[in-house]
Amino acid sequence: MVLKRLARMALAAVVCASAAPAALAQTMVMPTQTPIQVGPQRIEVDIASTPQQLAHGLMGRRSLPDGHGMLFVFPSTEHVCMWMKNTLLPLSVAFIDSRGTIINIADMQPQTLTPHCSMLAARYALEMPQGWFAAHLVGRGARLSGFPFGTPLQP
Repeated sequence: MVLKRLARMALAAVVCASAAPAALAQTMVMPTQTPIQVGPQRIEVDIASTPQQLAHGLMGRRSLPDGHGMLFVFPSTEHVCMWMKNTLLPLSVAFIDSRGTIINIADMQPQTLTPHCSMLAARYALEMPQGWFAAHLVGRGARLSGFPFGTPLQP
């Protein structure tokens, strides 16, 4: 009886351990701000991960400090679109896959409902002041590191 219970517990532990990375990503509490790296550029981002944060984004903000942006963390990897309703700043958005690789970048004009969509399924979107990606020579295929991409920041 005790051996059967131990065997069931061991099997349950193996099943849980194999599912742990996906479950952990689903239940992980996101910080509100974190440093990340886009290619060689280190920036500070506000994290939007709850439904309310994802819907609100940078609406109403009149400025962004240099080297700051907003990282949207979507609940799953899917085709996503962004627009600029009630957003006062011109922004550029990079759509990013689950490995932290930029899929495509779009420039967005303030206070418009024009959709800007990921070309492929995206897990993240990074909004920066318009032109930031071009000015820093960051384009499609560039890699992001740091939390939540699971790769360390470069020194």
